[in-house]
Amino acid sequence: MKVIITNQHHGMIIRDYLREVHRFSRRILIAVKESGKIHVNDSPQTVRYPLEEGDVLEIVFPKEEIAAYMNGDDTCLSIVYEDDAVIVVDKPAGMATIPSLNHPSGTVANGILSYYEKNNIPYTVHVVTRLDRDTSGLLLIAKHRYSHSLLATAQKEGRVKRRYKAIVEGVMESESGTLDAPIDRKEGSIIERTVAETGKRAITHYKVRKNCEHHTYVEVELETGRTHQIRVHFSHINHPLAGDDLYGGAREGITRHALHCFQLSFEHPFTKEEIKLESKLPWDMKELLNQM
Repeated sequence: MKVIITNQHHGMIIRDYLREVHRFSRRILIAVKESGKIHVNDSPQTVRYPLEEGDVLEIVFPKEEIAAYMNGDDTCLSIVYEDDAVIVVDKPAGMATIPSLNHPSGTVANGILSYYEKNNIPYTVHVVTRLDRDTSGLLLIAKHRYSHSLLATAQKEGRVKRRYKAIVEGVMESESGTLDAPIDRKEGSIIERTVAETGKRAITHYKVRKNCEHHTYVEVELETGRTHQIRVHFSHINHPLAGDDLYGGAREGITRHALHCFQLSFEHPFTKEEIKLESKLPWDMKELLNQM
């Protein structure tokens, strides 16, 4: 990262300049101080150095370290957008986002690391918008810690937008609505969530696209991003997702919960351009709609 200081920022010390102008988090700044480099006009400086108009400030970020439990493999990925800061994958149902004890390989992260290795891309995987293993659709990954820091902040502020298509059981009476109910971990389970007063606030907006005899096709937009939020909220109002046997749905016509992230939009962390991407409905949800 190399910038030329303008008159507007003359007199600012490097620490304040990076925090206020380039939105460096405290963690990013510490990482640069400890393992990166800070140069002004090709000379090393500390974060207390007062900048002058015309100075050339260069920041060298620490090398991205790949976690010991993550390795590249030949997992096939559909990459729908990529630049130096981010990569967006259209994830199929049945693929985990990151490795775990139950899914040590064959994940999105494994596939991205392999892609990096083949193309000499010196980054690792920083997940911004995680999807459940059986949820399909668009998944946003930051390539390095700086873009991840900026996108994570944007997500907390509601500036990373995700829209989903879902098929729920039963006929919904309202054409649109908002589900505002706190979600917490279900007692005695490390996986299942439930609506509970002890939980964190969760807000889900929906619009009905089609009512059928036993199911409803809906579009959903998240205002918050709690674990299993859409699944828990619709189950809470007695309309569990089709195929979602964890939350009361029946596996008739589909072998996974019928949920697809079809639209993702965000402000690019550096160019400030609005990136808006869409994904087609997968075959299994199309088939279920045809049956309906």
